[in-house]
Amino acid sequence: MSSSIISAENLSKKYFIGRSRDASDGIRHILESVIRSPFEWLKARRDRAASEEEFWALDDVSFEIKRGQVIGIIGRNGAGKSTLLKILSRITKPTSGRVRLNGRVASLLEVGTGFHPELTGRENIFLNGAILGMKKAEIVRKFDEIVAFSEVEKYLDTPVKRYSSGMYVRLAFAVAAHLEPEILIVDEVLAVGDSAFQKKCLGKMEDVSRGEGRTVLFVSHNMAMVTRLCSHSMLLEKGRLMMMDSTETVVSSYLSNGGEVEAERTWSDDEGRPGDNKVRLLSVRAIDAEGKVAGTVDIRRPVCIEIQYEVLQALPHLRVGFRLLTSEGTEVFSSADTANADWRHRPRGVGRYMSRCTIPGNLLNEGLYMITVGGDIPFVEGFFVEECVIRFGVEQTGGPGSHDPEKWPGVICPQLEWEIEISKGTETVAQFLQK
Repeated sequence: MSSSIISAENLSKKYFIGRSRDASDGIRHILESVIRSPFEWLKARRDRAASEEEFWALDDVSFEIKRGQVIGIIGRNGAGKSTLLKILSRITKPTSGRVRLNGRVASLLEVGTGFHPELTGRENIFLNGAILGMKKAEIVRKFDEIVAFSEVEKYLDTPVKRYSSGMYVRLAFAVAAHLEPEILIVDEVLAVGDSAFQKKCLGKMEDVSRGEGRTVLFVSHNMAMVTRLCSHSMLLEKGRLMMMDSTETVVSSYLSNGGEVEAERTWSDDEGRPGDNKVRLLSVRAIDAEGKVAGTVDIRRPVCIEIQYEVLQALPHLRVGFRLLTSEGTEVFSSADTANADWRHRPRGVGRYMSRCTIPGNLLNEGLYMITVGGDIPFVEGFFVEECVIRFGVEQTGGPGSHDPEKWPGVICPQLEWEIEISKGTETVAQFLQK
């Protein structure tokens, strides 16, 4: 136990579904209600309790993490990942069980965590350092590195309430990674940044864990990131810890059980559409040549990726695209609709759009593939990134032109045109057969 930097014993967290909260929940209003009508208050309390439903976000979770380990935490939405991180970050208390942390913790759970919106970027750097228990001299020593990494020097003396979400994440991650916490906790928030900054953050986390020996807990739906960064991972399902093993083993188990993706995904107004007040993602799907949703396609047939989105504010250089990944999270290729010359420099006005890309037949080898979609203005602003939102399978059904994966290993196995030229020897097939 002493060699563990984090240990959790029988950790559980209970919430109530159906509990209504209004002004009467305040202490003053509760006291007034009790004094004026004690019997009515008791009856209302019993009725409210009867209508409540228990929900265990975490259920009897136990584990140990050694110093210097990089642990991935994966699972479906609602599996309990964020609840676990909030308990480890001491943002919320567990209903039962206990956690031991042998070191300072820096958390990056959501955009702007730990920042005061009225303070400038410069002031928030010192505020976060003080929260971590660092002396002013230590913060000053790291200050230039933080600013350089975040790339927001121009806006350092601007209140952070005026920062974009991407600027928030840049500065927040730079502070969390450079102020030398023993434990660094990073949630899905890195998806807000652009791809170049995501790679920069991954490189820094690798330096923090391997070079400096600090412990990192990393939550992501991007299996490629998890596989690259984490030596071990834990899989949560409905609040329970299903397994904790090498990342390859855990990711393989998670994906083989279907993960949380299908060949079509549509977002409604009720659940909240990915994006912001400029662009919103509506749906993503994979379809076959007949226009049907393609859970599985023949290896010789094309598959089309459709991305439907809504532009709420006219944009000059919008780009919408996707990344194709294997079931292990390895990126095969990426493509964007700006590859279409007609739309490369064409502004997109307010309205609904459908961007389609056709992946030709005889390109992909047999296997399961996942699609991550994104929309941005390159090097300027990101609007949405949805990791592994849909998946589809490619199967070999035999017949002329099909692949043989045992003889031709690899992810991409295209049928390309070849020419064969004989530079020596003129023996015909008939002459060969006569021998």
